[in-house]
Amino acid sequence: MPPAESAPPTTTPDSFFEIVFSGGPIGVLIMLVLIGLSVLSVYLVSEQFLRLRKPLILPEGLADQVRQAIAAGRLGEADEACQARPSVLAFVLMHGISEAEGGWSAVEKALEDALAEQSARLFRRIEYLSVLANLAPMLGLLGTVVGMVLCFQQVANTQGNAGAAQLAEGIYQALVTTVAGLIIAIPSLGAFAILRNRVDELIAEGAYQAQHALLPLKQRRSIPGTRQTFVGAPPPATSGPAAQPPPLPGGR
Repeated sequence: MPPAESAPPTTTPDSFFEIVFSGGPIGVLIMLVLIGLSVLSVYLVSEQFLRLRKPLILPEGLADQVRQAIAAGRLGEADEACQARPSVLAFVLMHGISEAEGGWSAVEKALEDALAEQSARLFRRIEYLSVLANLAPMLGLLGTVVGMVLCFQQVANTQGNAGAAQLAEGIYQALVTTVAGLIIAIPSLGAFAILRNRVDELIAEGAYQAQHALLPLKQRRSIPGTRQTFVGAPPPATSGPAAQPPPLPGGR
């Protein structure tokens, strides 16, 4: 009886790049997509850590400068100070100053709307990190499932004669994409949580500084018998004949 033919020995990749790109054409394509996602994730994390800095979001001394100008009744000077130092805090303060003649309730409403708008703008960028953290494992799982399908297809084609070494090689090649997806997702998810907490902290402190800076508007209006006047602010509307529009030519 002739001896059974043994399966030819399989060569296993040794280098890092051979292991990464050992999943066949589909696995290589998915790995290229995952590499692109990793580059995008690094860019977003670096950009947001540079942009979400307190001196850029809440310039030091701006709130005190605006408060002093408002306390002196110089709204024009306060608005110019905000325009000279563009930032999230300056945007919020300018919206509050623009509603100074409408009373403190209008100022508070303007502050809330401006803070909500700026918070949404800051969150919009870091939300992409959450998307990447959820997308990368799904792509990795897709590569693994495709690799397992091809592996078992090989078993079926050989009618079960594939050796354990061949099965193990196909399985670990299929799992490479899942490992890559998790490597991308875990740091992205951690960075997203850190940046989200930083945005919440900056927005909360910005709300406190804005209310502190515009508090003289509320204090001066709350004094009985006083009337708030501002330098550089539009004059309040008056009632009576002076407030009526001029007559049209011809008496019409």
